[in-house]
Amino acid sequence: MRIAVTGKTGQVVTSLMERGTAEGHEVIAIGRPELDLADPASVARALEEVSPDAIISAAAYTAVDKAESESDLAYAVNGAGAGAVAEAARALDVPLIHISTDYVFDGTLDRPYVESDPTGPTGVYGASKLAGEQAVLATYPENSAVLRVAWVHSPFGGNFVKTMLRLASDRDEVGVVGDQVGNPTSALAIADGILEVAANMVSNGSQELRGIFHMTAQGEGSWADFAEAIFAASTVRGGPSASVRHIGTADYPTPATRPANSRLDCTRIAKVHGVALPQWRTSLDEVMDRLQLAAQ
Repeated sequence: MRIAVTGKTGQVVTSLMERGTAEGHEVIAIGRPELDLADPASVARALEEVSPDAIISAAAYTAVDKAESESDLAYAVNGAGAGAVAEAARALDVPLIHISTDYVFDGTLDRPYVESDPTGPTGVYGASKLAGEQAVLATYPENSAVLRVAWVHSPFGGNFVKTMLRLASDRDEVGVVGDQVGNPTSALAIADGILEVAANMVSNGSQELRGIFHMTAQGEGSWADFAEAIFAASTVRGGPSASVRHIGTADYPTPATRPANSRLDCTRIAKVHGVALPQWRTSLDEVMDRLQLAAQ
């Protein structure tokens, strides 16, 4: 497949470049200045030049806290920008896979969220991503899939794993929130899942393959649980480690409110697309191996 991916440097984009190329696909990452989600006219022009078999809408405004003070930009990129990508995909008549987030939910349920649960974002970032979902499905419902992912980490860019390892390099104890629960998910695994979904959509026009899907790693844990797993994996590899002090959300105030429950039920994507991402601790081991290799 010839796959166009919006964005150049994000964790999912970088993972798609690696995994897609390894599978024999031609993956073309397009970002600023050629494609600027805040400039809808540039989106159609850039994607038309690539002439792809499928488009992955991965670029986004992802600064969760900063979005509270930059709402216009967040909505321009995540809302209108996503809609512009859908317009371009429709004009090219190719499948579109749009990447969304657990932040479209308010986190108050006592079970993992399914795709049909009511949304209710608690901050600008989540609301802008929800606007993007709605724009995509309103513009190009016949050939789009929205994939909600969560707690993304990888060997690339900035993320929770790297932050914990950095903190552990100069302190013996780290306070980490223990009352927010979710599905830590490797961007490498996300890329593998996206490529499976793209192949399905390119080869099969069934409407069942379109719509909203949840796609996270198997298993769950709190941020504190995640940190403990990171330090355990780091210790085995001779890297930095620290003890974890479980703290409450109230002890770590942030401009944006995080969902207390970010768990996503991935039954539908497994049934419809045959996609089941690995257990999160297994994927974390792969990420840690890659980070250890990069440090040598």
